[in-house]
Amino acid sequence: MRELATQLRSVVEACVPLLLAIEPQAAAQRPAPGKWSRQEILGHLIDSAGNNQQKFVRLLIAKGPLEFVGYEQDDWVAAQHYQTADWRSLVQLWRACNEHLAWIIAHADPARLGNTITIDGVGPFRLDFVMTDYLEHCKHHLTQVLPAAGLSSAFANVYGA
Repeated sequence: MRELATQLRSVVEACVPLLLAIEPQAAAQRPAPGKWSRQEILGHLIDSAGNNQQKFVRLLIAKGPLEFVGYEQDDWVAAQHYQTADWRSLVQLWRACNEHLAWIIAHADPARLGNTITIDGVGPFRLDFVMTDYLEHCKHHLTQVLPAAGLSSAFANVYGA
């Protein structure tokens, strides 16, 4: 999983300067009514990092299969008022969350990578898949925020969210 952790760190290192180059007013602009702004997408990625940290750690210490709840993404974004948050602070929080996740991934016990989780009745999914899928989900949304960054993603929403 060290290679996956390196990939995550590389994405973060490449994207942070590009994110910081976006003017706050541009980050807060919604492309269409009912669509998230770049700022809200980054907030969603922060929420995803927090939820995945829970999954990673719980799976690393699990004694058996886990059941986990999903989350209402739109409600989480709205409840945290990402649209009116400070853009640079969001970028730095996203960076810190992902640096920590890369640390967890890099130090994951290989014997635990087959531990499984079911999310809202969908699954089971192995820890190694959940970790890999996290990076793909992240890149998927980063292509929306930074279309010229040259990122590609193999993300497919398998959780039914």
